[in-house]
Amino acid sequence: MQGRLICRIGITVGLLLTGASFALAQSTPQPAQDAMLANGPPSWDANHDGVYTCDEWKKFMDRLFTSADRNHDGSLSPSEFATVQKSDPTLAEADFGYFDENQDGKITRKEFVDKPSAFILRFDRNGDCRVTGDEIRAGTTKKQEGPVERPRDRFH
Repeated sequence: MQGRLICRIGITVGLLLTGASFALAQSTPQPAQDAMLANGPPSWDANHDGVYTCDEWKKFMDRLFTSADRNHDGSLSPSEFATVQKSDPTLAEADFGYFDENQDGKITRKEFVDKPSAFILRFDRNGDCRVTGDEIRAGTTKKQEGPVERPRDRFH
C-alpha cells in the first residue's frame, strides 16, 4: 500500500515537473541555464499559482517525510533518506548530514521539515517568504557582483 503511494507521488511529481517545465520555458525569455531551475520550477507549489511560499515548502517536506518514514518511527534512517533523494529532483543531491543537525544518525521530522528551502533563500529578494515569477526572473537574469545580503530566515 505504501509502495503504491510512493509510486503515485513519483508519477504525480513527474507529470507536474513536465508541465511546469513547459510553462516556465514559455514564460521566461532567458535561457534556463540556472542550476536551481534545471528541472523546471519547483513541484511544491501546492495551489499552482506560480508563487512558492515557505508554508508550501514545509507542507511538501512534511509529506515527503511521511512517505519516506517506512517504519513509522518518526525519523529517517540513511536508507529511508535515499527514498527522499529519489522522489524529487531538487533533493537528488541532498546530503543526509545537512538535515541531521545533531549528527545522531537519524533525521527527525522537525530537522527535516524545518530546514529552509535553498530555492526560497536564493530567490526571495524582499524576505517575505514568497518567491514570485518576477523574483525568479530577477535572480536568473542579473549577474551578482560582490556579496549579496540575504533576507533573514523566515522559517523559524
